[in-house]
Amino acid sequence: MENQCNPHHLVLGELKDFLTGSVLTDTLDERYRQEIVKKIVLEGRFEKKDIESNITLKVVAGQRKALIKIDFLVKYQGKIISIIKYAPGSLVTRRLSTLALSRIIRPYQVPIVVLTNGEDAEILDGNSGKVTATGLQNLPDKKIIKKNITEFSFKPIKKSTFDQASRIVYACEIDGACPCDTDVCTIE
Repeated sequence: MENQCNPHHLVLGELKDFLTGSVLTDTLDERYRQEIVKKIVLEGRFEKKDIESNITLKVVAGQRKALIKIDFLVKYQGKIISIIKYAPGSLVTRRLSTLALSRIIRPYQVPIVVLTNGEDAEILDGNSGKVTATGLQNLPDKKIIKKNITEFSFKPIKKSTFDQASRIVYACEIDGACPCDTDVCTIE
């Protein structure tokens, strides 16, 4: 079993990952992640192969480097159309860092940015950063994506924007993270 939990999470046993079938540590956070991905597949009509999970991203801010985890990336026609970041608590406080993640995870702007605490969600336009919808019922839906795909620009990220977004992610996700959280790893 892969140990993914940090020492202050209540371990409830083990559970089977909906996407991969692998055995994971059962925590309340992991239960929320599993429900989110089930909604994307069952209600949003994406295939499991359209979803990448538990992605490790190297973040560089000046001389500092760290690895962080991204919960889900949703693909359509070979492009990432959505980044989904789960974290417990307030959604508003995570808007800036999740939007910044959408600007460093690929060389283009990911068009749909989702931040969720498992009970609610905010869906942001990746280009403008504006909230376009709220609620778990508005997670990415393949039928709507197919209808609106021509509206997504996938514009390349400028180096200055990438550098600024990297610093925001580092400041919010690394420096602002709990030091015992294993979802974050500072590297030399």
